[in-house]
Amino acid sequence: MDLRKVIREIQDFPKEGVSFKDITTLLKNPEAYRFAIDKLVEICRPLNADVIACPEARGFVVGAPMAYILGTGVVPVRKPGKLPAETVSQSYGLEYGEDELEIHVDAILPGQRVIIADDLLATGGTALAAAKLVERLGGVVVGFAFISELLPLGGRKLLSDYNVISLVEYEDA
Repeated sequence: MDLRKVIREIQDFPKEGVSFKDITTLLKNPEAYRFAIDKLVEICRPLNADVIACPEARGFVVGAPMAYILGTGVVPVRKPGKLPAETVSQSYGLEYGEDELEIHVDAILPGQRVIIADDLLATGGTALAAAKLVERLGGVVVGFAFISELLPLGGRKLLSDYNVISLVEYEDA
């Protein structure tokens, strides 16, 4: 299945010059959604993960079904103030400023094998921040799983020390 045909592109969103890759059209298409998750699971199964970590919010709709099929745990990686128990945080740069992610201090056990799953790899800032959180808790990042990737933004280069999987690569951003 060609996932490009079900991922909507919106020009000049959220700002002029950006071609936004909108996966909501993929998510509402049961065959495409199932195909994308099944394909990520097929590629990631040999990584023998114990946990799938999912940055909010679109990472939840990628990582949670992967975790269910793989029989692993699932861990939310959230924006500040969204998790109820004790957390650790990691700031990261954005094209237009800075942001921060948090994870519960007991979310990852030392030595656990972790896949970080999200919808899109762009600059890699969110993904790298999630990896740093996992590693601070003693987890081992065995891979990243993305539905799509914007090649010109260089996220794969930022994550060059890791195994990066993406199903759809775009030459434009």
